[in-house]
Amino acid sequence: MNKVASQHFGEIELNHGMDHLFAAKHELRGHPLELDLNINAHDHFDEAALRKVEYRLRFLPELVDEVREMIAEELEQEGTSPQEYLHFHCNALKEEQLHKVFGVQDRSQLTNEVFLKALKLGHVAIYPGQPERYFVLDFTLGEHFTDEVLVASADQDGVVDDEIVWES
Repeated sequence: MNKVASQHFGEIELNHGMDHLFAAKHELRGHPLELDLNINAHDHFDEAALRKVEYRLRFLPELVDEVREMIAEELEQEGTSPQEYLHFHCNALKEEQLHKVFGVQDRSQLTNEVFLKALKLGHVAIYPGQPERYFVLDFTLGEHFTDEVLVASADQDGVVDDEIVWES
């Protein structure tokens, strides 16, 4: 088997002919982040495909900023997943969690901006064999608070899908 070194995932086995998941810990703007590289048995995953993954990950901060802007816009609209996620988690919030999760002392201080600041990217799944859903980004308020995430995806060119969904 042919192996290639990856900046993010260490040593990667190429053309392995079976489903494989390579997981890595990463840091983005001072926050921990999990990266998963998902390769299916039928994917043609070679050195060029790995280099593309590495190249695209260089632009992850800009991709995250774009998704955050989309979430901010959707927080202003009725019936969107980000707005429903915010309302659900704020209604389930105990007073002692206000400061721990959002850094505020009072519910009246829980604005969209405070929510956005508390919302962190916790996981990125990369699917090199799926050009239309190349990156899947999971945003969370923290595993200690909820296991539910806001999910956005982007294609192989870094173009973000216009739908952000709420998943558990």
